[in-house]
Amino acid sequence: MGQDYSYSQPSSSSDSLDITSLLEAEAQIYADETDSSNRNAMPVQYPRQPEADDGIPTTCYCGAQPVFGCSYTPKDPYIRYFTCDNADDGDCHIWKWWEVAVMEEMREFQRQLSDLKKTVDESEQKHLNLEKTLSVINEDPCGKYRMEEYMFGPGRALMGKWAGGKIGVGFVILHLPNSLIPFYITYSSAVTKNWSTYDGIMATKPGILTDWPWTPLGNFKVWISLSRYYTTKGKRRILDKGIDFNQVDRETNWDDQILFNGLLFYIGIMLLPQAKQLPWWRTDGVLMAAMLHAGPVEFLYYWLHKALHHHFLYSRYHSHHHSSIVTEPITSVIHPFAEHIAYFILFAIPLLTTLLTKTASIASFSGYVIYIDFMNNMGHCNFELVPKRLFHLFPPLKYLCYTPSFHSLHHTQFRTNYSLFMPLYDYIYGTMDETSDTLYEKSLERGEDRVDVVHLTHLTTPESIYHLRIGLASFASYPFSYRWFMRLLWPFTSLSMLFTLFYASLFVSERNSFEKLNLQSWIIPRYNLQYLLKWRKDAINNMIEKAILEANEKGVKVLSLGLMNQGEELNRNGEVYIHKHPEMKVRVVDGSRLTAAVVINSLPKSTTKIVMTGNLTKVAYTIASALCQRGVEVLTLLPEEYEKLSSFVPKECRDRLILLTSETLASNKVWLMGEGTTREEQEMATKGTLFIPFSQFPLKQLRRDCIYHTPPALIIPKSLVNIHSCENWLPRKAMSATRVAGILHALEGWETHECGTSNILLSDLDQVAINGIEGST
Repeated sequence: MGQDYSYSQPSSSSDSLDITSLLEAEAQIYADETDSSNRNAMPVQYPRQPEADDGIPTTCYCGAQPVFGCSYTPKDPYIRYFTCDNADDGDCHIWKWWEVAVMEEMREFQRQLSDLKKTVDESEQKHLNLEKTLSVINEDPCGKYRMEEYMFGPGRALMGKWAGGKIGVGFVILHLPNSLIPFYITYSSAVTKNWSTYDGIMATKPGILTDWPWTPLGNFKVWISLSRYYTTKGKRRILDKGIDFNQVDRETNWDDQILFNGLLFYIGIMLLPQAKQLPWWRTDGVLMAAMLHAGPVEFLYYWLHKALHHHFLYSRYHSHHHSSIVTEPITSVIHPFAEHIAYFILFAIPLLTTLLTKTASIASFSGYVIYIDFMNNMGHCNFELVPKRLFHLFPPLKYLCYTPSFHSLHHTQFRTNYSLFMPLYDYIYGTMDETSDTLYEKSLERGEDRVDVVHLTHLTTPESIYHLRIGLASFASYPFSYRWFMRLLWPFTSLSMLFTLFYASLFVSERNSFEKLNLQSWIIPRYNLQYLLKWRKDAINNMIEKAILEANEKGVKVLSLGLMNQGEELNRNGEVYIHKHPEMKVRVVDGSRLTAAVVINSLPKSTTKIVMTGNLTKVAYTIASALCQRGVEVLTLLPEEYEKLSSFVPKECRDRLILLTSETLASNKVWLMGEGTTREEQEMATKGTLFIPFSQFPLKQLRRDCIYHTPPALIIPKSLVNIHSCENWLPRKAMSATRVAGILHALEGWETHECGTSNILLSDLDQVAINGIEGST
């Protein structure tokens, strides 16, 4: 029963599956198993009706609401389709594959978007004025506005590809404030407008006491996240399927259980005289608690768990927990409120019994609570950590202690391995999964992942350490920004700064997969401020060099240099390492060509002149040269900027490079800005100016009457798996152009390095150039 996700990288089709629908289908199967076999037949060709045949069906031929089904045939395993509850009455009813319906819906949506684009492009001035009215989007990094607020916005979409030729991975750039957010919100709303998605809903069919009593208070509670280090590196990992933002959002209320249990313990201490002044230790009480857990608690939990998998309770409660196919430690406490009540009553049996028999002690109470939490969290890890030697030394232990792989099978197979912590009852009642031992041994033998592409980046501000996926998972799932609670963490932040100043080593922070490539992000534990200290320059260069050589030893194909790791003053855009180690096979990429292409295609269509200011980099020289060759005037504010750009712009189009005067300043509405841009320079721009950064760092937004574009970035395709954190300050499911450049380099199989201050390849810019086209990505 169910699909086994173990030991295989997920495909793009598996990534697109809606977990809520999968669980809904599972609940339906529990209701009537024979019904599922009837629905696996080939679809009947019904008479065409617009409500049912065009896009996502909203009405069946009989007038009923369409429902989800799920195919379990070997040919189409776990593929969803639309059907009708009345499908067995012999009349004609709707039957359509889910993916077909979505594609039809998206084609219609893209047609509407194309019509909108044509309307908006009629007036560039109107375009800029309307963008200004939507500047409020900047204040909503989480993207919680309604779809209608974006559908009629002024964005002009540029559809394109990461590269021409054999690679057809799509991306979209919108010319709006926080430009990558609106299209994603519109896209999500358009696809899911006819069925439920997770938005605080605890289960597929929420029942009584599904929500917690304090849910209306919001999420202003303590945040924490356990380490994802082993699952990131791949060592002993059980499941390869990735985690998405929905799971992170769903598991942010992990501390509800702590609040609930703490409240009940407090009430118990106040009401029960026996709970006061407990002794430190009583052997009879410890033994009694252990026996009561192994007997009544484990036995009752087994049957309670089976009952929760009945279709009635499963759809109303337990389906919320099973929404997480790939489990994490905090998944263990993600249950509806009613389930936690049942679990507390169950686990209170040993505690209350020892209290009433006056055998309780502080050791028995605290030891039992710690045991429950430890085993619960351990079982939901996605890597195997129980050594095989324990089972060899004491064979009966396999009946008394479960493993993470044991419980992982329950989340992938649904109808096996129901036991709490002791598999004994699954052996007794015949629900033990036959592959439990095999999966356990294979997980232990699994080594670290093969890595094809590495993105080498670093910490930014001292608080950015909390934004990492291995820091605060919930915080990392939103664009990085300074939050009020960070002031409370300043003692820990200061200690981390001191530690990284003198000692710290490279570590892996994130893993992804795309097509046939395995991707990882490596972090150099150094902050922006440390990169600016001249006396730290050699130490940082040594760390970058060590990371490149380590990648070369591991067989990495491409390493992209992110943020300040590619500084011209630091290492001449990576050129230092290439000259020092000419024999290495890993290709070093600074991403300048793709970054320049993204910035150029972020310009409004009718742009004839731009202002360029800020610290000039390799990307700036590439952009200025390309724009001058394409007939766009590039204006500079300072004579020294003009002189530097002149040496890179070809002579035949150097007349398009102009030193600005006060008379010509007012007519320029598009500015390209790098790091080091001053407040005075921003104040020189006229009202309604569009500021587009060409560096990887966002601009400091000092003016409310101007529009600030995001740093060069692209929206990721759906086939890029395990994206559940935001890259620095970029919105969800957006990736910096520098990071994408490394993936593109590996996909195309380019054998050359793309780095160095002297390596400005204008002739190759079209190789990654992005031409605006209409249609679907």
